[in-house]
Amino acid sequence: MQPNNILHGKTLEMVLNELVAHHGWPELGYRIRINCFLDDPSIKSSLKFLRKTPWARKKVEDLYIETFSKL
Repeated sequence: MQPNNILHGKTLEMVLNELVAHHGWPELGYRIRINCFLDDPSIKSSLKFLRKTPWARKKVEDLYIETFSKL
C-alpha cells in the first residue's frame, strides 16, 4: 500500500479527467506539448496515446502530482 502516493488508486482516465477539469485542454497542451492535447483533444484519443507512450504518461502523472499535492 502507498498511503503517501497521490496517484494510488487512480486510473489514468481519472487523472486525465481531473487535470482537464482543473487546467482545461489549452493549458494542458501548453504545459505538456503533445498533439493529443493540442489538436482536437479528447479523453479517448489522449488515453489511447498515453497508454502506449510511457514518457508522455509520466509527464501527465508528474503534472497531476505537482497540481494536486499542494491542495
